[in-house]
Amino acid sequence: MHLNRSVTAAGFWLGTLLPIVYLPVIFAGIDSMQRLSLFVALLSIHVLALIVGHDYSGSRSR
Repeated sequence: MHLNRSVTAAGFWLGTLLPIVYLPVIFAGIDSMQRLSLFVALLSIHVLALIVGHDYSGSRSR
């Protein structure tokens, strides 16, 4: 049970903070296949983190 809450919390915070990581890729320009692959991978991880962290109880008003 504790592991499930930890994974959910990690997913929530990763989903919250990950745009900070992929914004520099956008600003640098996606001019090669390597950067495009990096950007798509980061977006995929972001979506997965948002799905996993969706039920995080710390994100709701009490």
